[in-house]
Amino acid sequence: MKTQAVEKTPLAPNPHGVEVRKLYDTEHAQTMHLTLKPGESLKRHITPVDVFFYVLEGSGIVEIGDERREITAHTLVDSTARIPHRWINGNKHDLKILVVKVPRPTESTKLL
Repeated sequence: MKTQAVEKTPLAPNPHGVEVRKLYDTEHAQTMHLTLKPGESLKRHITPVDVFFYVLEGSGIVEIGDERREITAHTLVDSTARIPHRWINGNKHDLKILVVKVPRPTESTKLL
């Protein structure tokens, strides 16, 4: 059995300049743990594969295409490939999200 503790996983470099830790990376899927501190946000971007987000802690705004919604902890959000999206934490507490990309991307994410 393989296990991976979030706090022992090194930070992954990313174009958003936020805390990201890659927990799982195989040819089939990729999973990251994302933490947005108060006031932080992701840059609007397009992912070449389907992504789903599961909010572990906190709440924030997700924008996918033309839709914008406040999402709270214990909510799953589906984001189809090649649709612009981003997360915004306008709250006073950390926003922690599990990000799962399926299948594992072979192209880079495109910033807008």
